[in-house]
Amino acid sequence: MNCESKVQSPRSKVGWAFTLIELLVVIAILGILAALLMPALGKAKEAGKSTACISNLRQIGIALQVYVDGNNNRLPEMRDMPAATGTNQPPTNSLPSPDKVLASELGNTNVLRCPSDRADVFLLTGSSYHWNNLLNGQRADDLHVFGMHFDPHAIPVFCDKQGFHEARGPSKAVNYLYADGHIKNLLAIEGTLQK
Repeated sequence: MNCESKVQSPRSKVGWAFTLIELLVVIAILGILAALLMPALGKAKEAGKSTACISNLRQIGIALQVYVDGNNNRLPEMRDMPAATGTNQPPTNSLPSPDKVLASELGNTNVLRCPSDRADVFLLTGSSYHWNNLLNGQRADDLHVFGMHFDPHAIPVFCDKQGFHEARGPSKAVNYLYADGHIKNLLAIEGTLQK
């Protein structure tokens, strides 16, 4: 047996390795790929929040229908609480806010918080959603605004107070709940003149 065959060269143990330049190129490529994916991931995250917001609006629509069914087919009389009252208490001559009026129908008023509400509108006003107070006290099957009759599928009752979902695009920034319970991203009001 030959002694030379048992001794391995130090080079054969090292094997293959990256050079510093190759490692930096791989890191740069990964950084570029991550930068390209970030906007898509942000839009996907916002799409998920918008879906949760739509679910909240559906629950609000159901709570509103329960309220209407228990109040002789009349919509509630309520008004959004203003954010700039200082004490967050509405004036004494004001109508109650949606979080007070619909509390028993909603069960949990956190449904009134949009997941994309980063401006703390919910904390300041009790709701991330705006109530269409032009419909206060009206019969749910006979809606009128400024002398015009509206079908329930053509008039919104609740919507986001701000463009919470503007990362999805301008036409999808605000979600609207209509009186018949359907939800749209883009406001489309259609009505007929009262005869």
